This record gives sequence, structure tokens and C-alpha cells, in this order.
Amino acid sequence: MARCRTSCLEKPLCLGFRRLGGFIGRYPCWFLFLPLFLAGGLGSGFIFLREREANGIEDQFTPVNGPAKLERAFIQEHFTNDSDFSQLRLTSEGTYASVIITGLQQKNILTVDAFTEILDLDNEVKNVNTGDTFVSLCAQTAGKCMSNAVLDFINFTASKIQSTKIKYPVYEDIFIGSSIGGVELKAGSSEIISAEAIRLFYFLKEDDESKNVLWLKAFIKTMSTYKEPKTVSLSYFTSLSREEEFESSSASVIPFFSITYCLSINIAIISCLRLDCVRNKVWVASCGVLSAGLAVLSSFGLLLFCGIQFPMTVATAPFLILGIGVDDMFIMISCWQKTKVMDKVEDRLAETYEEAAVSITITTITDVLAFYIGLMTPFRSVQSFCLYTGTAVLFCYIYNITFFGAFLALNGRREQSNRHWLTCMVVSKKKDCPDGNICCVGGEYDDLTGTETEMLLNLFFKKYYGPFLTNSWTKVFVIFLYGGYLAASIYGCVQMQEGIELKHLAVDDSYVVKYYDKEKYFKEYGPSVMIVIRDEKFQYWNSSARASLDFCLQEFNKLTMTSKHLLISWLHSYLQQTSLDLNDENIFKNKLVIFLRASGFSQDVNFTNNQIIASRMFIQTVNISTAADEKNMLNAFRETAEKCVKSKEAVDILVYHHAFIYFDQYSVIVSNTIQNIIVATLAMFFVSLLLIPNPICSIWVTFAIVSVIVGVAGFMALWDVNLDSISMINLVICIGFSVDFSAHISYAFVSSKEQTANKKAIDALYNLGYPMIQAALSTVAGIVVLSAAQSYIFRTFFKIMFLVILFGSIHGIMILPVFLSLFGACGNAHTSIIPKTPQNHKVTGSNIKNHSYTYSNSDFTHQMEVKNKAYTHDISSDQHIYRTNENILPNGNKLPAIKNHATGPIYSISGMSLDPDCP
Repeated sequence: MARCRTSCLEKPLCLGFRRLGGFIGRYPCWFLFLPLFLAGGLGSGFIFLREREANGIEDQFTPVNGPAKLERAFIQEHFTNDSDFSQLRLTSEGTYASVIITGLQQKNILTVDAFTEILDLDNEVKNVNTGDTFVSLCAQTAGKCMSNAVLDFINFTASKIQSTKIKYPVYEDIFIGSSIGGVELKAGSSEIISAEAIRLFYFLKEDDESKNVLWLKAFIKTMSTYKEPKTVSLSYFTSLSREEEFESSSASVIPFFSITYCLSINIAIISCLRLDCVRNKVWVASCGVLSAGLAVLSSFGLLLFCGIQFPMTVATAPFLILGIGVDDMFIMISCWQKTKVMDKVEDRLAETYEEAAVSITITTITDVLAFYIGLMTPFRSVQSFCLYTGTAVLFCYIYNITFFGAFLALNGRREQSNRHWLTCMVVSKKKDCPDGNICCVGGEYDDLTGTETEMLLNLFFKKYYGPFLTNSWTKVFVIFLYGGYLAASIYGCVQMQEGIELKHLAVDDSYVVKYYDKEKYFKEYGPSVMIVIRDEKFQYWNSSARASLDFCLQEFNKLTMTSKHLLISWLHSYLQQTSLDLNDENIFKNKLVIFLRASGFSQDVNFTNNQIIASRMFIQTVNISTAADEKNMLNAFRETAEKCVKSKEAVDILVYHHAFIYFDQYSVIVSNTIQNIIVATLAMFFVSLLLIPNPICSIWVTFAIVSVIVGVAGFMALWDVNLDSISMINLVICIGFSVDFSAHISYAFVSSKEQTANKKAIDALYNLGYPMIQAALSTVAGIVVLSAAQSYIFRTFFKIMFLVILFGSIHGIMILPVFLSLFGACGNAHTSIIPKTPQNHKVTGSNIKNHSYTYSNSDFTHQMEVKNKAYTHDISSDQHIYRTNENILPNGNKLPAIKNHATGPIYSISGMSLDPDCP
């Protein structure tokens, strides 16, 4: 077997934790109450929760330094809106209310009955009064409130809708593509013969935000209680709606917290339940769940004290911390149960820490690194989540080795005195109660090993599942199964969609979702994109410069997502409306101011100190209906702009629309997700390389991480989950949880004293199979309630966490043991050498201080640690026979008398190793 070990950190870490466990075992009360006081003190930071809440959609779910934000800053600096409001020229979404009206009884909404109700609705909206009316707050053009063109066409008279022949998408020089939707045109004409939807906008001035907020809230209340029309259906929305509904979605999940913790406590208790009234671990399991709760309280409180923003996405973190906490708890309980019940409590806890601490330390370090690496992402929602969750994982670890360990010691003292788990009354042992009544007896343990009686599921992994899994035919089946899993995962990754739909930030039954669903009628025309010329030296009067600009505009017109006839250009209008020679710079500039004022283009040219600092034009996009369309449009416009800048006819331009702020996620989401996964995976590899005493198995841990991530990414796409900032959070989680399962089983495999790879895999499953099943079930129980949440964010969290737990546990208890047994066999134990001629070994020397004895025969000599026990080795039966008489060694020392006792093969003796490299 390969001999490859990197235990320079593992051994001192084991020793340090052994000493810590012994210390906590001697003074448990200190480590029980100090964490409680610490959690209580830090938890007071929750008083700052309200002021730390950050639910701004743009702030949290768009890239911090996205290109569109820089483009917006340039436009806001160089173009100022005058008193006339223009929706086309907004650099942000604006402050507004909107209503989409669709037909109920018939598809066509261009009827007298429908418009009668539309006009009634318009009057109702304009009569909303909060002390300020719509007329006093409205955005104005030419001194009048901005009106809805569709209603202007019929002069607010419903009967005129039948006689008015409306052209589409431009009527009376007004673009109405965003106001009338689901349009059917007369054959060979642009005249509308029917439409399915009408959209009305009510924009407010930006002067007084507080008054605007009051009016918009009153609008929402009015619309929610508005009488149901007979012929039309209404959907409404405001510029406040997304953030308000986003905040309410966090409140909708609060009831799930109590259900989650109840489920997790019950699962933990049931899985730790024992019929033995002394060995029962009910309170231990409950304390483990409490430890996870204290970690959330402490970490969140600390970060709130430090002023860290608390977005709604962080609300999913407690569910995650609960899963991590109970995972470590089950590992520690499993190790505790393998200690000798007759040993002192501090010795049992020392052995528990020595056995479990490295394993949970590996998973904690990797989890914390995975989350803190997530701080590299440009999304504030992801950054906050990773900071809160990473800190909570750290506290979870601290409380597990202090608070939970102390409670484990106190529970050990109760067991040592043979007291009932509930009443703490002393109960009889089985030998003192011949009837064997389980109600009055307890404290049983295995006489052979001195440890607690093994649970049936542990024996199942050892006697049935382990041997079945290591069977050659089973291994072949697992490899084929894994191949199918990998193929399906890769197919899913190819099908993955990018970007978050804004309606998903609201709860399912929100009026916002209904409004977004109705927007499908207006998808024929997309954003009207600004083409901004930012070169101060550009010579607009120069015909060759204009030719260069026209070349760029033609490049934009060639794009499949642009309309060929809806370019809005002040320069083209200027050239067409005058017969003067505009190739002369002085004439061009002298007449420009007059033209801009008269034509309505004054907001499109920054003409300062007789110089054009910047100017803008507008190109209308078409058929932008999906996230993929949005991504393609953004990339195409920016690539075309870059081509213009780099071409021979160089024109320094940028493209912008306020929706680009949200579209920017498409340009970074994939690259940042891949970057985070690669960096985190490499960090996981180096951590496992340092702490798992086997470099080959460290590679297998990394393999398991990558495999689980690919599986989760592929199947989440097949489960209709897009790659966005929310699912990016969950993929970071994926790294941490995949490490948990793979690191535990790999470390157990490497640490096993068994001789063959198959036996190592069986031993690892025997030791950790059931704890991993416990952790998986309790974590799934903790998140399953989120599947019923009304919020996309929490349902996405459930879907991805379910996939992570499912694939992580399958890798831990099936795929990784098979692969380790085939390709990763490397450990501490080595095959013993059996001499050809059976004969007894004889003690030829000793070192009593170090408990080290040398035995030899004609074929070989070994030095082994036998803990002051005198023995002989009968090769014919492969049994160790401990002698009863006192033995005097050559140096005159005596070995103590020990009762006859037979053990298994030489490599299974506790504390004994035939590895010459192991001291």
C-alpha cells in the first residue's frame, strides 16, 4: 500500500484538542455558562436590526461597480433635465404609479365599454388625496401634468375610441409601443384594429420624496380596494412596490423559523433516542440544536453592532447554520459513544475531542473560507450573506467545542453515576435487576469493548451496507451510476439561464407579480437606448465626422434587436430643418440654441461656453422578452459601441438605459461564480492537504467538491432555477456542505487502522455513516418547510440546499468510499508479516516509561505500544493472550498481572500500530 502521509499539523492538533477536551471535562460549568453570557451580550445587537436592514433592489442585487452605474453617473453629470418632464430621457426609473388594463369579456380592449371604465379609473387615480393631490405632485410638460397619450387621442371621451384610427407604434409623432400592447394591425397598414392591453403611467416630480411616498402608498391602497370593473381587469404597480414587497417577503418566512427548529429538534432527539434510560442522549441532542441557535444570535448580534448591512437574503442563514451545527454535533456524539464508559469523564471527553476535533475543524475552516471568499463577489446581497454566515459558522464551531462539549461532559457525569435521563434518579444496572425491566434499569455497555452498546444502524453499515458497497459488482454499478449523474449534470449546466427576474423578489400572491405577468403584452418593444457622444472635440459641423457617426448608427441599426425606423436624433432633425450651410462651425453653433429650444431637443445637447460637451440620441429596441434577450441586447450594444471607438472613424460613444443597471448582472454573474468556485475549491484542497494526513485523499475531497457543485448547478437548471445573485449564494453554500460530507468520510478512511482499502471504507462508513445520515435528515427537515414559502428566494434556497444535501450525502456514503477503495488507499496501518513457522513471540526488551516493548522471532522484529499489558502472540490462532502471572523483564521491571483476555488480530488492538513511521 502507498505510504504517503502529511500529519505535521494533524498530530499536534489532535494533541491540543485532547488537552482541551480533558480541561473542559474537568471544569464543564465554566464552558457551559460563559458561552451563554457571551451569546446574551452579543445578541443585544439585534436592537439595531431595523436600522441595519438594507432592502434596496438596485443596491443589493446589481453589481457594485457595474458599467451601467458609471455610465449613469456620466449622463447625470453632463445632462440636466429642465422643467419639461420626459420619460424617454430618465436616467433612473423615476417616481411613478402605473396600471395595466386588460379585457375580461373579450380580447379587444379598444371598445367604448372598456374605455368608459378606463376613464373612470383615471379619474379615481387623479383624485387620490393625501393632503397633496396628483395635480400638485405630477411631473409636468409645458406647465401641465404629463398625460397618457392614449387618453389624449380620444380627448377623454370613450365614444371616440371607435372612430379614432390609431397608428402603431407611432401616432401623431408619439411613440405608443409601451402604452398599447397585444396589438393586431390592419393588413398592409400600421392601423390598429384591436389591442389586448392598455398601460397608463402617472409620473411624479422628484421634488419632495416624502410627499411622493405618501401619495404612492395611497395609490396602492386605493387600487387594492377599487371596485371590480365589469369589462376590464386591472393590475397596478409603483416605483416603491418592488422594495416594499421584497421586505414583506422576509416577513412571510418568519413563521417557518419556529417550525424549522421544532422539526430539527425532533429529528435530532429521535435519532439520538436510546431505550436505555441512562444512555439516552435526548438532552445532548437538544443542546446541540441550542448551540447552533446561540451561534446565530452571537454572530448576527456582533455584526449588527459593527454596522454591517442586513439584507433579506441573510434570513436564510439560520437554516444553514442549524444544518452545520447538528452535523458537528452528531460527529461528536458518535466519537463519545466509542469511548470506554468506565473511564473518567475528562478522559472520555479528551478522547472524543482527539477523534472528532480534526474532522470538524477541517469542515469549519473550509466552510468559513468558502463564505469569506464569497466577499469577492460584486453583489452586496451576496457579500452580506457570506459575512453573516461565515461568522456564524465560526461561532458555531466555538460553541460546539465549548458549550456543547461542556454539556456532553455533564451528561457523562450523569451517565457515570447511572442516573435516569429525565428524573436524574439513580437506577439499577441489569445485573442487579433480574427481571430486566427497562423502566428500572440502565447504563448497559459492551463488556468486550467497554464502550456504549452499538446502535443497529452502525452495525448495519458495518455488517451489511459496507460489505455490499465494497463488492466488485457494486463498485461497477456505482461507477456507471456516477457516469449517468455526471452526464445529466453537464447537460443541465448547458441549459442554465442567467439573471434574476425582478418579479421573483416579491411574494407569489403579490400585486407586483400580477403586474409583471401582464407586461408580456408590451414585449414587442423594449427599452429606448441612449447613444451618448461623450467626445468634447467631436466636430458635429464636419461632414466627415458626421459620416463617422452615421457609420456607427448604421452598425446599431444592423442589430437584430433594433428598430430600423425609430431613431431619435437631434442632429438629423437639425440638418433636415434648415437650409443653412451647417458645415460652417460658427453658423452651426449660432443657430443650434434656437433650434434646441424650438424642437424639444434641449435636454439632448450639453452646449456650454459655445462648445458641445456631450450629446445623445435614442435607438428603439424590439422583441426583448426574456432574460436571454436582455443579455444579448446589452452585449450587442456595448460591443457595437466599442467597435465604433476602435474603428478608423473613431467616435467615443457609450450606450445606456436605466434597465442596464439590472442587466449588468449578466456580464459578471457567470465569471464571478466560476471565480468563487475555483478559488474556494483550491482553498479547500490546501486546507484538507494540511489537515488530512494523506495528500491523495485530499485530492479526492477536492474531487467530491467539484462533483457536487457540478451536480447542483446542473440539476438546479433542470429545476427551473436561474443563475443569479441568489443562486450564487447557494452555490457558495454548496462548497461548504460538500466539504462537510467528503472531509468527514475521507478523514475517517485515512485514520482507519484497517489493513485493506475495502476494510478502511467499511470502517469509515461504520464510524460516520449514521452520523452523516442523521445530519442530512435533520438539515433537510430544517429546510423542507421552505418549499412551501411564498417567496422565490426561500424556495430557491430550499431547492439548492436539498440538492446539496442529497448529492453531498450520496457522495459521502456511496461514491467517495467506492472511489477511495479503488484509487485512494493510503493510511497508517500496514500489512503485518506472518512468519512461516508458527511460534510464540517473546518479550526481549522494554521501556516502561514509554510503554514500548519489542518482540521478535526468527523472521522479524517489531516495536509496538501495548499500554503496560504483558502478552504473548499465538500465530496459529492469530490471538493475543494476556498472561496472568507477573513477568520479570531483563531489566528487572515487573509487568502487572492482567486477566486473560483475547482480542482480534494484531492491527485491531487499541493503541497498537505496525507502522514503523508511527511512534
